[in-house]
Amino acid sequence: MNAQNLVAGRSAPRSQFVTDDPVEILRYARESFKDGVPVALVTLVDIRGGAARPLGAQMTVRIDGLYCGFVSGGCTEAAVAFEAMEALNIGHDRFLQLGEGSPFFDIVLPCGGGIQLSIHVIRQIETINDVLGQLARRREAGLLYHPGAEAISCRSSGQTGWQPGGFLRIYRPSTRLIVSGNALEANAVAQVARAVGYDVDLVGKSFERNVSDVSPDKYSAFVLLNHDLDAELPALEAALKSPAFYIGALGSRRTHDRRRQALARLGYGEAEISRIKAPIGIFDRARDASSLALSVTADIAARVAADVSES
Repeated sequence: MNAQNLVAGRSAPRSQFVTDDPVEILRYARESFKDGVPVALVTLVDIRGGAARPLGAQMTVRIDGLYCGFVSGGCTEAAVAFEAMEALNIGHDRFLQLGEGSPFFDIVLPCGGGIQLSIHVIRQIETINDVLGQLARRREAGLLYHPGAEAISCRSSGQTGWQPGGFLRIYRPSTRLIVSGNALEANAVAQVARAVGYDVDLVGKSFERNVSDVSPDKYSAFVLLNHDLDAELPALEAALKSPAFYIGALGSRRTHDRRRQALARLGYGEAEISRIKAPIGIFDRARDASSLALSVTADIAARVAADVSES
C-alpha cells in the first residue's frame, strides 16, 4: 500500500497541483478524460468518528499517478491515488476503507477515526460536463453515484450523503461578494476574499460601476463600506431587494440606528431591515483596512459554512 510496495515500473502517485476546490477537481477530471487519459473520481462517502475533511470531499486521480484534491489531511492521498490507479487498470469501481476498520494497519488517520471512499472509474464525461455547466450558470448541481451500476448521474438539488439509489454529492456555485464603498477598505476586502476563492464585484463611484450592473443571487453577499449613509443607499436598497444570503454594512450601532430609521421612512419593514448585519464583520472596531477585510471575509465564510451544513 505504501510507496515501497508499488509495482516495479509503475509511476508513483504525485500531486499535480494542490487544491480542495470541488470545481477545479471536476475540471481536472474533465480535461484528463478529454486528453484520453483514464481517470477516476474518489469521494469520501462515510465517516466514523473524526475526519479531516467533510463528507463528499473528493480527489481526481489519473492512471499515470497524477492527482489533485484531498479526502483526508494529506497523509493518505498518495495511498488513495495508488488504489485508484489499480481500479483504473482493472477497469472497475471499488470502495476503500482507511483508519478504523481498515485492513491497512500501516495507515492510521491522525483524527483516530475511519473513512470510506468510493473510487469511480469515469467512463463518460457528459454528466460531469452537465454539473460544471450548471455551476457556470450559478445553479446548484449534484452527482449521484450508483455503486451497483458503477455510474454517475446529474441531480439538480439535494443534500450531500447517501440517498435512495446511491451517494449524492452536491456542489454550490462560488460565493460572490458585491462590495461598495471607499476604495481603501473595498480593495482590501476584495483582496482577502479573492485569496480564499470568492468572486468579487466592486461597485460604486470609486469603481465607476453601478450596482445595477450586477445580478445578485442567493449565493451573493453584499458588503457596504461607505462612511456616508446617503452614499450607501443605492447599494443597500439593491441588496434588500435581492435574495443575497448576507448583507453587511459599515458603521457603529448608533449609525445603524440612523440607518434603520431612514429605511423605515422609505417603507422597509422590520423583517427586511433585520437582514442587515451591522456593524459588519466578526469583531467590532476594526480600525484599519486589513483588519476590516479579515473580519468581513471571516464573517461571510462562517455564514457560508453554516448554510452548507444546514443544506
